[in-house]
Amino acid sequence: MLDVNHITVGYNARGQFVPVAQDVSFQLGQGEIGCLLGESGCGKTTILRSIAGFEPLQKGTILLNGEVISSPTQVLPPEQRQVGMMFQDYALFPHLKVGENIGFGLRKLPRQQRQVRIDEMLQLVGLKAYEDRYPHELSGGQQQRVALARALAPEPQLLLLDEPFSNLDVDTRERLAFELRDILKQTGHTALLVTHNHDEAFALADQIGVMAKGKLQQWASPAILYDHPVNSYVSDILHREVLAEKRAAARLRGKPVETIRDDQE
Repeated sequence: MLDVNHITVGYNARGQFVPVAQDVSFQLGQGEIGCLLGESGCGKTTILRSIAGFEPLQKGTILLNGEVISSPTQVLPPEQRQVGMMFQDYALFPHLKVGENIGFGLRKLPRQQRQVRIDEMLQLVGLKAYEDRYPHELSGGQQQRVALARALAPEPQLLLLDEPFSNLDVDTRERLAFELRDILKQTGHTALLVTHNHDEAFALADQIGVMAKGKLQQWASPAILYDHPVNSYVSDILHREVLAEKRAAARLRGKPVETIRDDQE
């Protein structure tokens, strides 16, 4: 469904082109959830923004259902792409109630039809009782659900999520990651998220792309990434995350962290 084909994205500084993401290629099938995983500054959000239509391409093409939506010479405006975007800070309108936020992208629909869709989204994310609340009256997890419902309401072909759990505490983040996957699988939406968090990527995604210094190191299923990393960087980043999890677990058990070493299974 989504075909990112050898794209390069960057910016000009003092007359010189500075690449942010270089020669990146991957594909995402209908109903799949993909994830770009990497540290800050690796280019993952820039790729997401280029798919949304906010960043121009210097090289390559992006296709959605076989249609070119971005190339160096052809750019489909963001509002014509049928791509939903869920921003890191949720970007809810503080002066609008929950139902009004969800219905914001449905203003062209007749009033009754718009309300039916709002009701469907409220039911989907479990917030039917909160339709008349304002965003500041909700918890962080509830705000995230409203942002998700608003992004899904216009029935986009593709949903993009930029660090969707970064503003939440650890316990809420883990729980909502699984809930988000369940919702997306229930609706059959194709989605791509970016995160620096290993746990989020492996909890949510069918396909994961490991990014480093603007380049896609490997695009594969979680099982293949663990069992067959394509290079030492992919192997090391997964190993470091597992080691950090072991040390965190050791702290909870009161076990000396120093006993958890790199060579332990």
